[in-house]
Amino acid sequence: MTTLVDIFLQPAKAFADLRERPTFLVPFLVLAGLSVALTLAYFLRVDAAWYTGHMFASANADVSAQDLEKLKSAMPGTTTMAVFGAIGGVLGIAVVSALTALYLWIAGKATGKDVGYRQGLSLGLWSAMPGVLGLLVALVGALTMSPQTALESLMLTHADPLLVQLPADHRWNRLAESFDLLSLWSIFLLALGWKTFARSSWAQAIVVAIIPSAVVLGVIALVSG
Repeated sequence: MTTLVDIFLQPAKAFADLRERPTFLVPFLVLAGLSVALTLAYFLRVDAAWYTGHMFASANADVSAQDLEKLKSAMPGTTTMAVFGAIGGVLGIAVVSALTALYLWIAGKATGKDVGYRQGLSLGLWSAMPGVLGLLVALVGALTMSPQTALESLMLTHADPLLVQLPADHRWNRLAESFDLLSLWSIFLLALGWKTFARSSWAQAIVVAIIPSAVVLGVIALVSG
C-alpha cells in the first residue's frame, strides 16, 4: 500500500521500486472497486424511465414517442443495469490493462528495451492511478445526485462538463466527454515509469507515453467527425 501513496507523492521512487518488483493487483483492485461502486451508486439512484429517454436522446436516435414508451417498458430494471454495468466496467479495466501491457511490451521490443509483459502491466495500471481521483469525485456526485442526472455530468474532471458543455448533437461532444484532464497526469506518470523501467531518454519516454492516448482520442475524433 506504500506504493499507492508514493505514486502520487514520490512517483520516481515508486517506479524505481516497481522496476525491481513489478506489481499490479492493488491498482487493479482500486480501479475496479471504485468503478463498481460508481456504477451501483448511479444506477440504483437514477430514474429508469428518464435514463432510457436520455440514452436515446444522447445517441440522436430518431424514435417516436410511442416507440420510446415501448422501449422503456422493455428495458431492464436499474438493478439489472447496475449489475451488468459493474461487471462490464471491471472487464473493461481488465481488457484495457492487458492491451496497454501488450503495447508496452511491443514498444520495448521495438526500442530494444528490456520491458516484459508483467512490467508493462504494472506500469500501465500504476500510471492510471490519477483516474482514481476522478472516480471518487463522480462517486460523491452519484451518491448526492437527483434521480434525473446524466452519468456524464458527474465526470467533473473531463473537458465536458468541466470546461465546456456541448449539446448532445455537437460533433465534438463525444470527444469532449471522453477527454479526462487527469489523463495528462497519467501520461506524465507513464513517461516517468517508462524512463525508469527502460532506462530511456525523456524524449523516447514521452513518445511512448503519448501514443496510446493519441490513438484513442484520434479514433473518437474520427468517429465523431
